[in-house]
Amino acid sequence: MDSVFKALSDPTRRKILELLTEKDITAGEIADHFKISKPSISHHLNLLKNSELILGKKQGQNILYSLNTTALQELIKWLYNFKGIGEQK
Repeated sequence: MDSVFKALSDPTRRKILELLTEKDITAGEIADHFKISKPSISHHLNLLKNSELILGKKQGQNILYSLNTTALQELIKWLYNFKGIGEQK
């Protein structure tokens, strides 16, 4: 769970997740939305992949990135149950 929170702590990574809510896209398409270097985008994508928030699927010479909805559902469930918020009293 620590890697998830680390991934979510950065505004660039949160913006990447927002972009992926619209559709699956390549690293190049993601980079087009930012004024940072492609190696920096790659670093952010690797952190998101390592935290299992996104998935990458090879398509020819590109990798198509998508949200890992299962991981996001688990995070939402954890947050909802955090400190008994989701528990009935």
